Amino acid sequence: MMFMSEHEVENIEHRIDPDDTPNLAAGAQVLSTLVGWANENSDGWPYWTKPCRAARNLMEILHERDYAIMFGHDQEGQPLTDVDTAELTKALRPIKTFLTTQGVNWNADLPWAAVLPAA
Repeated sequence: MMFMSEHEVENIEHRIDPDDTPNLAAGAQVLSTLVGWANENSDGWPYWTKPCRAARNLMEILHERDYAIMFGHDQEGQPLTDVDTAELTKALRPIKTFLTTQGVNWNADLPWAAVLPAA
């Protein structure tokens, strides 16, 4: 199972330039907020596997692009590219499903929920 530590999530969120890659930045923001939410509502991000499982696809997207995020290009020299909206939406859907089953009030608890897919 893919897992990013809190430190890795924080680092990647700070390295992404939202002007260059707005979808990656939105995904990193959602992941960072999910980590914080899990820490506030459980024993913590590393101990509660359900939010980690829900965020697996998003973590994989961010992890795949991590080298390019750090250096501006991937290991083959190709420039960093943003994830397309459809791929981001697909990666966010399990997070929204997980949070919905937890009874999260989108407007009160998670104001960033606007970046999550509609269904």
